[in-house]
Amino acid sequence: MDAKTGSIEGCPFGGKEMRTLLGRTNRDWWPETANVELLMQGGRSPDPLGEDFDYAEAFNALDYNALKADLTALMTDSQDWWPADYGHYGPFFIRMAWHAAGTYRTGDGRGGAGSGQQRFAPLNSWPDNGNLDKARRLLWPIKQKYGKHISWADLFILTGNVAIESMGGPVFGFGGGRADVYEPETVYWGTEEQWVNEGVETRIIPDSGKALENPLAAIQMGLIYVNPEGPGGNPHDAEGMARDMRETFARMAMNDEETVALTAGGHAFGKAHGAAPSDTFGGAPEGEHLALQGFGWLNDEEEIAKGNITTSGIEGAWTPNPTQWGNDYFRLLFKYEYELVQSPAGANQWQPINPDPEDMAPDARDPSKKVPTMMTTADMALKRDPEYRKISERFRDDQAALDDAFARAWFKLCHRDMGPKVRYLGPEVPAEDLIWQDPVPAGSKPSDSDVAAFKSAILGSGLSVSELVKAAWASASTYRNSDHRGGANGARVRLAPQKDWAANDPEELAKVLDTIDQHRGNLSMADAIVLAGAAAVEKAAKDAGHAVSVDVSTGRGDAGDEHTDAASFEPLEPFADGFRNYLRTKASIKTEDLLIDKAHLLGLSIPEMTALVGGMRALGAVTGNTGHGVFTDRPGQLTTDFFTNLLDMRTKWAPTDETEETYVGKDRKTGAQKWTATRADLIFGSNSLLRAQAEVFAESGNEQLFLDTFVRAWTKVMDADRFDI
Repeated sequence: MDAKTGSIEGCPFGGKEMRTLLGRTNRDWWPETANVELLMQGGRSPDPLGEDFDYAEAFNALDYNALKADLTALMTDSQDWWPADYGHYGPFFIRMAWHAAGTYRTGDGRGGAGSGQQRFAPLNSWPDNGNLDKARRLLWPIKQKYGKHISWADLFILTGNVAIESMGGPVFGFGGGRADVYEPETVYWGTEEQWVNEGVETRIIPDSGKALENPLAAIQMGLIYVNPEGPGGNPHDAEGMARDMRETFARMAMNDEETVALTAGGHAFGKAHGAAPSDTFGGAPEGEHLALQGFGWLNDEEEIAKGNITTSGIEGAWTPNPTQWGNDYFRLLFKYEYELVQSPAGANQWQPINPDPEDMAPDARDPSKKVPTMMTTADMALKRDPEYRKISERFRDDQAALDDAFARAWFKLCHRDMGPKVRYLGPEVPAEDLIWQDPVPAGSKPSDSDVAAFKSAILGSGLSVSELVKAAWASASTYRNSDHRGGANGARVRLAPQKDWAANDPEELAKVLDTIDQHRGNLSMADAIVLAGAAAVEKAAKDAGHAVSVDVSTGRGDAGDEHTDAASFEPLEPFADGFRNYLRTKASIKTEDLLIDKAHLLGLSIPEMTALVGGMRALGAVTGNTGHGVFTDRPGQLTTDFFTNLLDMRTKWAPTDETEETYVGKDRKTGAQKWTATRADLIFGSNSLLRAQAEVFAESGNEQLFLDTFVRAWTKVMDADRFDI
């Protein structure tokens, strides 16, 4: 096992036991929840605005300044049913925005604020999101007022920005464009059967060799980042605390400086809540009584009015000025020695020894009272860990550096899952291009004659249909609709690290790209690679006796090394790609499930996935040219042979070894070998849902249906990242 990645022999889906891609579902956690999913069967969308709704158009008609003014007014409009700490909701809304965005992880690009998932289970009921149901209800009158012009997803993040501004803090900008969804997204959050604080151990135990399983980023089930009390709640494990922070923040795309800036900047505001043991409060919203109308974690209204609230279990403010931006956090962290104490809820936290009166914090409900400030074990790591300490001391002594670092890190936190900057909307989008936005220089649209000349030249270059299709797929199929990274725009397939990925057959790819470069003329490499693949598909269909037109877009630009943060692309490398019949090594997840996961990230439907697999097998487009799944005597032609031969009862299949990853198909009567296959091939005959799809494409008379589905799916993948058109 790799202790850094939690992988087994390079598998990014670590764990010694075979697992599914889902882990525990909402139905497992809350079996009594109404089964609304019944009404979504058969592909019925729960989106009340309909598929024709254009959120960008609606957002651009928003009175943005009026919305910000209303949000600013809300910050100090304390409500009796949930009074504002210190008379200001700003810290509460910062936490709401942070926890909406902070689920993002680089491993698969899932999580983040991009679709307003905090409204739905399981996130709405995670222990780390305690009482954020009230933050969303405080926002409801504003959401109701502006309606479809602002999504919940955008509103969460914009509210966090306004909260920071209202307390004098620095912001770098805001980009809108996050369209809401109306159902929980399918995300693997882990396999644990209990939440944090229920005796669950941390996901990293070095002594036992246990590492944080990919693609997970949070250190325990139900947390956004780390356990603030320490690894597994141990406040004395200073080394482990820094390790957990470094690992989980890195998996959320943050380096050490960004980690320190975010921790200090976020904790410059507000307080933690641990007035009483958590078992004295109600349950999480998703499992609470019908009459509570989606509220959870409630206690007596009189206690709420007094500020006797428990969320994390830690109690107190970090600074003496909880609603004012400044450098008190670092000043206090280094000014005092801290002693370990327990909050009224029994949580471990650190309190300054003999603090000066001016360094005491006001009571959240009674400003005439003074109470000690506190630090969590996670905060103490910024002082205890040598690397974090260097950064912290620099920020302590340079307010401007902290201002800039926090503003940029907050912006990255809130926008990392939005993809290229071209997707951002609104008047506060920063002009500066940031390397983590994967910038691509603008391209120019070639003429129809240039396109036709190139397609003719590349088909006459000596490259095979398979080689051209594989190169185009290698370029475009890196796209992830989870965080909108990857794709063909920029032609990063010719740059490190993508050009060297094993799935791409690097030697063959280099030859193909060199030939394309020689023939592309005025075309960008990005356009030329995609057009070469389109030309190959058209030729393959023609050779099979059919005419198709693959109308991919053009106008892509070419990125260079200076536009590319190479290390950040490592998580996009495919461990498995069932479309190319590629698997690096046996995984702890079934190969067929990895194919389905890849299709999900590409935004494909079941028919589209099925047609692409069958078509690419017919084209011979498999990594390593192994022949696995190429069930045809005429490879390179776009036929339905994969389906007809897969479903042929004259063939009997058996695994080739105990791994059951590869199979051989033999003639039932003679025993002669006919084909070889992988799990990603045979699943289309084994799984009843996928077999039903394969049968349709294998039926006589459905050749054109197959071609149309394949071309539609191929074009979708090639153009998946064209947000600029």
